[in-house]
Amino acid sequence: MSELAVSSVAGSWRRIDAWLATHAPAMLSLLNPPVVPDELESAQRVLGVQFPAHLSESLSCHNGVGEWTSLLPEQSPLGAAAIAEHWKMCMGIASDNDGLVTRPWDEEPWWHPLWVPWAESADGNAHVIDLRPGSGSGQLGWAGHADGGDFSDAWPSLAAYLHEVSRALYEGGGVRDMYPYLTSDGQLWWELGKGPHLLNGDALQEAPVGLG
Repeated sequence: MSELAVSSVAGSWRRIDAWLATHAPAMLSLLNPPVVPDELESAQRVLGVQFPAHLSESLSCHNGVGEWTSLLPEQSPLGAAAIAEHWKMCMGIASDNDGLVTRPWDEEPWWHPLWVPWAESADGNAHVIDLRPGSGSGQLGWAGHADGGDFSDAWPSLAAYLHEVSRALYEGGGVRDMYPYLTSDGQLWWELGKGPHLLNGDALQEAPVGLG
């Protein structure tokens, strides 16, 4: 995807918010208000880095969510304080278990100090922004529980990822084969592949396209 074709992070969040307000207002209420400067600065001090512009822009729209939610494919966005807590937890585990070095059978270490966990899956895997210098800086990959980090199918940026989420909601289609649905109680839910799908025994409804 060309960077010229990618909406700004704030622009994508505005579209996502408007879609939620129309089709899943209860889920919109779970999104936190913008981060306050002191909390953002405190989190950056913990990690010892300045957050990338796309992440700061996202936190300035919503400082994470009040509880885990299926708002995004496979993951739930973290607030600034939760980013710092997740990073500290992973650094502690990695330091105690040689997780900062790349094992012979892995391409990436289990954790790296320059990975910023911006979101997490239901089972606690982190969606991380890679701040290591080089051509891959800024890309989004995964840091799981057992194996090394995975950037084999990385998103080029947080802006590109959120752009694709908003595009799926407004134009139809999926986000790398994850498709949007509505649950029986009006929550946005993403499933792998086209339906029909059941969630807890209830049929999922294909998400409406756009605001109409």
